[in-house]
Amino acid sequence: MELIISLIAGAIGGNVAGGAIKNINQGTVINSIAGILGGGLGGSTLSMVGAGALAGGGGMDLMSIIGQLVSGGVGGGVVLAVVSAIRNALGK
Repeated sequence: MELIISLIAGAIGGNVAGGAIKNINQGTVINSIAGILGGGLGGSTLSMVGAGALAGGGGMDLMSIIGQLVSGGVGGGVVLAVVSAIRNALGK
């Protein structure tokens, strides 16, 4: 369940980042795909470093869900920025 939350938060984070920073906006589809990948990576990274345990023991309590939302959203925005930088470099 945590992975699903991270993936959804990543898709939202990618689209929010694309909407907020026009230079990295790649369109809804690419923003969402990059966000989903980033959300999965962000959620996995949070689990690996043990921050999931700090955010509520890895269960489905409120702090754990908030941790997954934040890590997924941030991960989605970061991966979108990387994808945008690569696409812009290849386009030149």
